[in-house]
Amino acid sequence: MARTRIVPLDLNFQGSPRAIASYLIRHSDGAVLIESGPGSTIDSLRAGLAANHLAPADITHVLLTHIHLDHAGAAGWLASQGAQIFVHPIGAPHMVNPGKLLESAGRIYGDRMLTLWGEFLAVPESRITAPQDEEEIVVGGLRFLPMDTPGHANHHYAYLFEDTCFSGDVGGVRIGPARYLRVPMPPPELHMGKWRASLARLRRARMSQIAPTHVGFYDDPEWQLRAVEQALDETERWLEASMAMSPALDDLRQLFTHWMSEQAMQQNLDVDTARAYELANPPGMSADGLFRYWNKVRQGT
Repeated sequence: MARTRIVPLDLNFQGSPRAIASYLIRHSDGAVLIESGPGSTIDSLRAGLAANHLAPADITHVLLTHIHLDHAGAAGWLASQGAQIFVHPIGAPHMVNPGKLLESAGRIYGDRMLTLWGEFLAVPESRITAPQDEEEIVVGGLRFLPMDTPGHANHHYAYLFEDTCFSGDVGGVRIGPARYLRVPMPPPELHMGKWRASLARLRRARMSQIAPTHVGFYDDPEWQLRAVEQALDETERWLEASMAMSPALDDLRQLFTHWMSEQAMQQNLDVDTARAYELANPPGMSADGLFRYWNKVRQGT
């Protein structure tokens, strides 16, 4: 069977290519998007659609892997254009009533909120669909299978479509052709054990291509999923050694950022690729997630 054409739309986040993508799939009555991207990239989304001879009103369905702002921030705007928004049941209430989500993000990003993420519009309840785990989504002859894959967030779905897995963040951040990736570990729901279980589940799924939101198509999904697991193992060992020194959060952020910089040097990442990694997966955010994971999960406090 021929593979259905999937078009990546680079959203040029903060002026950087290869940081965040949406994926476009046409069907008989319009098109589906995997991920909306943030509200700050709506102009880039419009341009990507126009390059494919489509308008926002042609998007009939948007499948979100989870509700973090870089993945779901423009979903409310797309709903206002007529799209039906599909999201994990745990995340759905926060798309309808986003006050707590935005309040939490505001504490992290402060006066950078609007610049980074743009406007986040609530999704009308009538425009939200929250499928259950493995409840098939059928759109114009296209079939998508949501798979509950916590670890990065408790409200995370990966979607299987034909032989492609749209892995959101559970499949890591991988930018460029090199066999190198990073694992996004923001607070508050980072959980290494759940993440490893999600990777094991995805390895049992039938796929020959993996498409993380950050960003691209890769024909070595088995390598990628095992590389994510290896990165989790390495990070947990690093965390154990680092927390033995009882660092303050600011100190852990500096230590983790330095560790990521060392990796970039070892991988010979060019300046643009290194910037794309940092925009897609800010080291400070992962340090915050690791600090909370250590204290709330590993130490049980």
